[in-house]
Amino acid sequence: MKKYSYIAIVLFAVTLSFLTGYWSNYKQSATKQEPVYEGSESAALEEDFSSPSSGAIEISREKQQMIGVRVEGVVKKPVSHTIRLLGSVVPDENRLFRLNASTELWIRKVYPPTTGSFVKKNERLVAYYATNFLSAASSYMYALNTLDRQKAANMDSVAQLAVTNEQIRQAVESLQNLGVSDGQIIEMAKTRTISDFVDVRSPSDGFVLTRNASPGQWIGPGTELYQIADLSHVWILADIFENEAQYFRPGVKVLVTLPYQKKAYHATVSNVLPLFDTASRTLKVRLEAVNPGNILRPGMFVDVELPVKMPPAIAVPSEAIIFSGLKKTVFIDLGNGYFEPREVQTGWRLGNNIEITKGLKPGERIVISGNFLIDSESKLRGAGLGSAQSGLPEAGADSNR
Repeated sequence: MKKYSYIAIVLFAVTLSFLTGYWSNYKQSATKQEPVYEGSESAALEEDFSSPSSGAIEISREKQQMIGVRVEGVVKKPVSHTIRLLGSVVPDENRLFRLNASTELWIRKVYPPTTGSFVKKNERLVAYYATNFLSAASSYMYALNTLDRQKAANMDSVAQLAVTNEQIRQAVESLQNLGVSDGQIIEMAKTRTISDFVDVRSPSDGFVLTRNASPGQWIGPGTELYQIADLSHVWILADIFENEAQYFRPGVKVLVTLPYQKKAYHATVSNVLPLFDTASRTLKVRLEAVNPGNILRPGMFVDVELPVKMPPAIAVPSEAIIFSGLKKTVFIDLGNGYFEPREVQTGWRLGNNIEITKGLKPGERIVISGNFLIDSESKLRGAGLGSAQSGLPEAGADSNR
């Protein structure tokens, strides 16, 4: 029994001695500091980045991969970009004709052209009866016959010829006020016959956009009968942002294509100033295009492309810039996992490229992806450093410690 007690006392003494030595070595290693020599790499890092004024932060390679940090070199080079827009085809207002009833009329006959039909100039569209047509046509015939008699009798009285010509002019105006076309008036003068009805004829080659006439219909003054558009020349309306308006100068050529057809057209920016659309907050620019074959029809959507070339400049992707109020910041890659925020000034913007006018120089490397997380890390560390300098406990720290 005494033998076992003696052995237990010896084992306890050995264990206590081992634990005492281990604790002593642990304290010495914990309090031991590596010397830092002036001019060494670690000293340079301490001097450049560990102080709060530098603003640089260190992010390990593993963390960079986790947050998706990508870095790109800064270069100065020409920038080419294509502005792409969606345009809508509309008729040229200078080639759009609206045929309205000038008086009360009764439609007696409607000719074959319907909505969507192509019509030639002076082609008959509709025939109607007007109350004052016969009296106006008779006055016109009488004035023409009077002029013929005066010429046959070799009358050289200037006064009488002037009176007769004035009567002819007044008769023509009366017929025009009733909606009689110039073609029908000329035809009456040649044949010296009066038709029973007034013919409405197409004023130009074009397509019938709308038709509001049916046989037997009674029409009041001002009613639109036909709307005809000459589509050999059309307009294209496209919405642009205010910063893009500088590139759409009058006379600039753009490429217009139909999305589902292998058709390409060249259009020209109109001299008319773009109109501002309050609903979409965009500018509506007008393009003018020749339309061979009348392929472009009103209401069609087309793709508009304008190539833009800028002189050599420092341009970075828009994702590389952090916008916070009036301040614009990028992160510079200093190497060895250190990143420094730097304020920059910007110029033009084309697509995803933004010009840097101040703050960067060629050869530097900037963060183009993951910079928002780096910015958050920088702000968190800055807040913690400020708390430490002010003597206040950091967020989440035990205030009773």
